[in-house]
Amino acid sequence: MSCSLRTFRPGLALAAALVLAPPLTAQMTKADVAAFLDAHTAQLSDVADQIWGFAEIGYQETRSSALLERKLEDAGFTVTRRVADIPTAFVASYGSGKPVIGIMGEFDALPGINQDSVPTRQLVEGKASAHACGHNLLGTASLGAVLAAAEWLKRTGHAGTIRYYGTPAEEGGSGKVYMVRAGLFDDVDAVLSWHPGDRNDASPSNDLAIISAKFRFHGIAAHAAAAPDRGRSALDGVEALDYMANMMREHVPQETRIHYVITNGGAAPNVVPDLAEVYYYVRHPDAEMARSIFQRLVAAAEGAAKGTGTTVDYEITGGSYAELPLNSLQQIVYENLKQVGGVTYDARERKFAEVLKQTLPATPALSAAAAIQPFAPHQTYASSDAGDVSWNVPMSTLNTATWLPGTAAHSWQAVATGGMSIGDKGMLVAAKTLAFTAMDLFTDPTKLAAARAEFDEKRGADFKYVPLLGDRKPPLDVAGTGKD
Repeated sequence: MSCSLRTFRPGLALAAALVLAPPLTAQMTKADVAAFLDAHTAQLSDVADQIWGFAEIGYQETRSSALLERKLEDAGFTVTRRVADIPTAFVASYGSGKPVIGIMGEFDALPGINQDSVPTRQLVEGKASAHACGHNLLGTASLGAVLAAAEWLKRTGHAGTIRYYGTPAEEGGSGKVYMVRAGLFDDVDAVLSWHPGDRNDASPSNDLAIISAKFRFHGIAAHAAAAPDRGRSALDGVEALDYMANMMREHVPQETRIHYVITNGGAAPNVVPDLAEVYYYVRHPDAEMARSIFQRLVAAAEGAAKGTGTTVDYEITGGSYAELPLNSLQQIVYENLKQVGGVTYDARERKFAEVLKQTLPATPALSAAAAIQPFAPHQTYASSDAGDVSWNVPMSTLNTATWLPGTAAHSWQAVATGGMSIGDKGMLVAAKTLAFTAMDLFTDPTKLAAARAEFDEKRGADFKYVPLLGDRKPPLDVAGTGKD
């Protein structure tokens, strides 16, 4: 990748380790933590560069996870690999005792998209995937945050444990759900998460629960012209299901989202297809409503099979809850985000931005990257497997301006800015905000108590966590499909 726009960092050997400094003082302020991260900007940017270059899709992030594991071990963390029956999932811990604060990092890329780190459309030869959702930055900012928090624990001698959760396959693989199901978050007091974006925002937000599944219809093959009466078209079953699903849209709550693609419709028009497959997502803010709508889809599939003389089976490939927002935790993140401040561009980054924004349909002023959005609860319409974490342990979230204002996720423009210094600056804002928030939670037990009380109240006394994906094993062969 091109590094010509990385104007604020020196060159760095790939083998450079992020080693924690020896104890210097009994005190370490937030200004000291920020200085620690500033001093490690080049190393963190190098990690983000490498993961950007690897661009490994979900459950295949072998080099990305190994790089992060190595950096954490070099810094004195204890790393447990291959957790939850996932080869690229891991947990790294530093410190001892309570409270336990977790910070999550993702590192999977998206398939079917390709772009160099330049402001015009330019492919990278031979690449079939890219970090169009910025997970190279996501995993690396979380790395920086836990390293800074560990340094703070070391220098101050404060009790507590900081954990990095290496969570693979967010894009369609529901990696965190399997980690939750394996009990890896059971002893955690709070979890901090974040995501790249085009603005700086720490407001509480709801998103959508999701269930994804593949419906496979089985028919009878025959010559479509010479013996059509002998055939039973599996594709007819798929199309009948799709027709009924489209009619069902009128009779579901308006927040519902239903999407599908036909992944196998047969091979040739003159052969009645004996196998066809359609891939569905069902979303709704409430997990139980999503489950109910999905069961209506299953009933439609069974009816489609009966009406076309075929049979059908289905496989749930993923599923996650909507995030449970906690105002008490989000307020802490918000105050720290205001203290850190947003992203400002230097002259060369502004030149990059002026070219790139010509490719966007609508672009807010570049100064929007420096602004902190007002604290205002809102509804979003994507989905994330972080939702299951939030229903099992108090969790906060955060967005920072790693992309040009007006850039959409899953776009080539997100790949371009996520692979150069604009993305790195937003990544550093996230790392500092997360580290500051961890410090607050370590030092003030009342903040954790308030978060826990709100968490218990919002879940309700009768809440029982039942994963939307059931008891299936991690779908190591179906990742990278862009669920969010």
